[in-house]
Amino acid sequence: MVNTASLKNEYKERIVPALMKEFNYSTVMQVPVLKKIVINQGLGIAVADKKIIDIAINELTAITGQKAVATLSKKDISNFKLRKKMPVGVMVTLRREQMYEFLERLVRVALPRIRDFKGIEGKLDGRGNYTLGIQEQIIFPEINIDSISKILGMNITFVTTAKTDEEGYALLKEFGLPFKNAK
Repeated sequence: MVNTASLKNEYKERIVPALMKEFNYSTVMQVPVLKKIVINQGLGIAVADKKIIDIAINELTAITGQKAVATLSKKDISNFKLRKKMPVGVMVTLRREQMYEFLERLVRVALPRIRDFKGIEGKLDGRGNYTLGIQEQIIFPEINIDSISKILGMNITFVTTAKTDEEGYALLKEFGLPFKNAK
């Protein structure tokens, strides 16, 4: 386990003053905060093979250190052989210490392991939140490559209290996310 206090302390001691200066905030309470990180895997292929959901839950639990849950379908879609309440994905929501620990491992260990890595896209959702798509779960050191039956991707969403994309972008950049296009 890494020292989770390091990113949290870095936020309080370095990131908050830097953002206050950059955006001319009058109080510390205006500085955007990283609220949670949501990791989601959509597994439409699990309709045919139920074991994929169990494997994905175990892998996501190993990566995040928190129990992942299956997401269920909301309605029947006959073309996809899908029934209501069938498991179609896996997700986990990280907050507080576990969130900072995962962010540190993502930035320092996992992202540099991506082949031909040149940085991540800097497109936010308009409200200061950012979603990062990862094609392979094997970039995380917790995953044993030999035991992989199927390469699965995932979406990692960073939810912030930022009001604008510029504020959210600045916050995530200060946390060390390696964006391609420096604004």
